[in-house]
Amino acid sequence: MSDARFARRYGSLRKLVDRKLASVITHDKPHDLTEGSRYVLSAPGKRVRSTLVLLSCEAVGGRIANAAHAAAAIEMLHNFTLVHDDVMDNAASRRGRATVHTKWNVNNAILVGDVILGLAYRSLLHSRTKSIQRAAQLFTDGFIEVCEGQAFDLEYERSTNISLRDYYRMISKKTGTLIATAAELGGVIGNGTPRQMQLLRTFGTRIGRAFQIQDDLLDVVADKKDFGKTIGGDIVEGKKTFLLVYALENTRGKDHATLRGLINKRSRNSREQHSLVKTITAIYNRCGAIDAAQRQIKHETAAGLRALQALPASSSREMLQWFSEMLVQRTF
Repeated sequence: MSDARFARRYGSLRKLVDRKLASVITHDKPHDLTEGSRYVLSAPGKRVRSTLVLLSCEAVGGRIANAAHAAAAIEMLHNFTLVHDDVMDNAASRRGRATVHTKWNVNNAILVGDVILGLAYRSLLHSRTKSIQRAAQLFTDGFIEVCEGQAFDLEYERSTNISLRDYYRMISKKTGTLIATAAELGGVIGNGTPRQMQLLRTFGTRIGRAFQIQDDLLDVVADKKDFGKTIGGDIVEGKKTFLLVYALENTRGKDHATLRGLINKRSRNSREQHSLVKTITAIYNRCGAIDAAQRQIKHETAAGLRALQALPASSSREMLQWFSEMLVQRTF
């Protein structure tokens, strides 16, 4: 199948998920809660995790239609985390639109997140599978691990001593877990063998790590027009990205002192921020952090694709490979 056909199929799978999401809220009261929930679920998105559920189901011999409810569920779980993350971060916008707590208020945002999580479970329980208990357990474990990953992220904000091992633990839970859960959940719905489900989980875990490191890298190297948000935002916030943690472990003297200062200070003036981004980016280049990030993305992607190749050959397996490579090679 050609790249163009893969892209068209991806578009049709996204539309399938969008239709499912549009159908989950069936009433209009309480007004702010239902309007807030519709607002979140109608937001444009790549539908990465839901697409992985659908393709993974098909890759082990299952039917896309049987996995549609689970795909919508994983997308709602992802959106639940975003709504609550935005409250914790006091973020004003998400995907180019006002966040729920900005458009309404914090209390409504918390309730919207909660009800979306409930709707996710309701959708999951409609899945056409004999293994619904296994699917629910997997979904629940993924939910708990994502929360743990966010907690590690919050802890690391207050810490000045974060290692790459700590970083990997955090992204494996916060980003990798939900992508791994999506892939394995598709395998469960498709009645895959235990071996196939383990391969899908390994695939998802590795691609999830590569996805997050690529996200960290794009904050520094992306084209501003394509990126859709400020270049160097992670630097200004002193966020514990792969680049910062690697650089802290591989610098000495003035460069190391500058990086340590980044953790303890937030720059407010726009001119200072621009200068800070240039300075830190130059350090990342000098110490090899950008090259190291690119190498690690390739390493994680290759490991994920090796697991994928152990599945039976099929057009769905080919599309999973295309899809994962598209995710980790993206420029925005």
